[in-house]
Amino acid sequence: MISSRELPNHADLKPYNHAVAGHDGTLCDPDGELFIKPCVQQEIDFYEKAFKDHQNFADLMPEFYGVLTLNDATDHDPTKITDQLPHEVVDHMSQHLKDEAIRMATEHAAKAAASAAAGGASPTSKVTGRKIATDKSVVLENAAYGFKHPNILDAKLGQRLWADDAAQEKKDRFDKITAETTNGSHGFRIAGMRAWRGSDNEKEWDQEGYKVYDKDFGRFEVNKNNITQTLQKFIFNPKAGIDEDLGKAVATAFLNDLKRVEQVLSSVETRMYSASLLFTFEGDGEVLRKNIEQQTAILSTPEPSRSAGNGSPGLAHLQTSRVDSGIVLDGDGEIVNTKEAAESDDEYDFASLPKIYSLKLIDFAHATWVPGQGPDQNSLIGVRSLIKIFEELGK
Repeated sequence: MISSRELPNHADLKPYNHAVAGHDGTLCDPDGELFIKPCVQQEIDFYEKAFKDHQNFADLMPEFYGVLTLNDATDHDPTKITDQLPHEVVDHMSQHLKDEAIRMATEHAAKAAASAAAGGASPTSKVTGRKIATDKSVVLENAAYGFKHPNILDAKLGQRLWADDAAQEKKDRFDKITAETTNGSHGFRIAGMRAWRGSDNEKEWDQEGYKVYDKDFGRFEVNKNNITQTLQKFIFNPKAGIDEDLGKAVATAFLNDLKRVEQVLSSVETRMYSASLLFTFEGDGEVLRKNIEQQTAILSTPEPSRSAGNGSPGLAHLQTSRVDSGIVLDGDGEIVNTKEAAESDDEYDFASLPKIYSLKLIDFAHATWVPGQGPDQNSLIGVRSLIKIFEELGK
């Protein structure tokens, strides 16, 4: 069964790796593989357009599995919910995930029906700030899945945070946030952050051992003078076994991905307001080192020693575009980003590699494609600021 409760104050560190039901109806299955998020049609359209016509941009997003729509047919027969997803996607989903999708969507429908019967309002998305339709949800990968102790940071991009259709009150409120935070000085703001054993004072840890920084931290405690030091706290954490050398390796890996994000955003024509970059990496230093060693061994093993049955890629497959979460060391001990070091292969599941880190672009409730209007300079300001900071952290 799906456990259901309200998210704690650090709910903006999404997606989560355990079963939760957020204030906006967001759900994850108990194992954390699947992320089902109620959304407006505009966000669905943006996802679908990206995966159809802009694969380079789609590679920056969480994997998009499709849209679930609750209707009379699914109310009477919940098993029809997954019928809406592409057959090739459903075929690759475990029966467990199929069952969870049905259970989550059914539970969500029941909650909405109960709320309507009681005269309650539809859930309000903290991202969109407006009523959201409860009959549609996007089905996404959970970027935090597979990590033992994921450190997570949500960096909200842009100096302008509101879309054209926003009410004047919202524009004024968001402009005030920009003026008072690093959205104004750097084009991004820490909307939430957590680090495993991220404090020398164990009393500051939550029950899972994390030092949690909620959204107010990024608004009221982080400024242009301490933003670099704050991001340093996210990565460098001797208490968790992440020393200077290991922290620099992680910072350099994120830097490489940030440069790729800049390249892609400079080549497409979008407008995204209040979108975020979600940074995730293994916060347990011992596990992090082990996973790096395992990935390095897997991806550097000569092809003749790999049997077709063990699912490992050959050397010919080490040139690629998309592999999630990895740092590999080459022969000279330099970091190789596995997103660029391995080729998609039907016979090898790169997603099964030990998890190291992940950088995803998320939150597209106010995102549109704007042909002929040029790149999204508003979002690029934040990306370029992050590049400068991670360059410094990686030195």
